[in-house]
Amino acid sequence: MSNLRFDVSLHPLPGAAISGPPLVDPRGTWPTIVPPADAAGMTMASDFDAALERLAALERAFVEPDGSFVWVGPGGEERWQIDGNAYERHGRVLVVETKGSCPEDIFDRFLAVWGWPGQDLAVQLVRAGVFVDEPTFRRHAAAQTG
Repeated sequence: MSNLRFDVSLHPLPGAAISGPPLVDPRGTWPTIVPPADAAGMTMASDFDAALERLAALERAFVEPDGSFVWVGPGGEERWQIDGNAYERHGRVLVVETKGSCPEDIFDRFLAVWGWPGQDLAVQLVRAGVFVDEPTFRRHAAAQTG
């Protein structure tokens, strides 16, 4: 199982995104997406407080009521960490800004907190300033080095 390294924002993807120009970086060429114009300000289906409760229930997760969080691995050979902030609008999750490094199965559990796989996500690569779909994000995050 591959480790993912990331600095991203998770946004709801309420409809079909169109293809954007490819991202070319030292790790390869990646297809991007352009979320629908009406997606700005849309929230995820998940209730904000319920999502934070799900996150807080994970082992070694620390969550503040304002949406800041950190979730850490057990240490030793299994050292990993995910941290960030979740933001809400009208009681629903609006966006999740997160960075870290973790095994892919751990990231699956993290995404499930926010309603994935039922919730389609647009993943913004913060440093590149582009959106990708979730499968492209995983390939890009697995290709990170250093």
